[in-house]
Parts: sequence; structure tokens; C-alpha cells
Amino acid sequence: MDLEVKVRGLILDPTNNSPIVILKDLTSESLLPIWIGVYEANAIAMEIEKSVAQRPMTHDLVKNIVDQLGASVERVVINDLVDNTFYALLELNLNGSKVLIDSRPSDAIALALRSDCPIFVSEHVMQNSKNTISSLEFEEMEQKPTKEEDDWLEDADDEESGKYKM
Repeated sequence: MDLEVKVRGLILDPTNNSPIVILKDLTSESLLPIWIGVYEANAIAMEIEKSVAQRPMTHDLVKNIVDQLGASVERVVINDLVDNTFYALLELNLNGSKVLIDSRPSDAIALALRSDCPIFVSEHVMQNSKNTISSLEFEEMEQKPTKEEDDWLEDADDEESGKYKM
């Protein structure tokens, strides 16, 4: 069974400055953090903020190609977790046929946001991820920065700290 999720936010891992996208299960308080690349985080943040680049970014290009081919992105599914690596599928509708395309979750999420389509996580992925947390735990993390987070925030320059506004 697939669980529908929404992007709850983007945060930075204070230990290594890696971006993390937080997905929230719509039917429970479970949150799934997925570590992603800086460029993908930027693409997700731009779409969340409805920022428009002067020229199409990669995920905009993919959406434009899908649209021009007469297809549509119906949904994305984060469908597997192997050795701490998440896998995702893009589910396209092309002339009434379902087309599945392998994707990194971060790219799938960035495209889903641009295509205004639902995002799902397979139930077994949510259950098997050792990083799944509750909304309450996440809110506590947001409210009480650790010493490392405090130190990291003090050292972050203005350019870095403004990158992932929500």
C-alpha cells in the first residue's frame, strides 16, 4: 500500500550541511527525512516558494518535455529502500498508457511539485526507514537547536542561511 505524503519542509543537517527533505504522511504523524543534494534541495525550495528562474531549470525542462510530448505526471512513488538508498518511480500517463520511470526521490519530488501531482511513499519504505520520526519529534527538533546546530547557525553566512527559506 502507498501512503500519500506532502513536503513538510527542508532543513539542513547540522553535522554535514546536507539538505534534508521532510515528507509527512497525510494519515498519521509520521515524517520521513530523506537526505538530498544541494541542487535538488534548491529546485524543491524554488518551487515551494514559487520562485521563477530566468531560464528553465532541469526539473522545469523535464516537465516541459513531458508536457510537449502530450504526457502528464500522474504521481510519484518512493517505492524502495536498499542499503540506506531510497528509490522512486515517476508514473506518467502517455495516451492512456501508464509509463513508469526510475528516478531519485529528490528529482521525483521536484517534478511532482512542478506538476502538481501527489507524492506517495510505499508503506514498507516508511516502516523500514530507521529515520522515520513523528511530527512531535520534528517540532521539538525545530524548536530546540542542539549545541552543534547553534554553532553551525552562528558560522553560516547570509548567503547559505537564506538558501532554504520556507
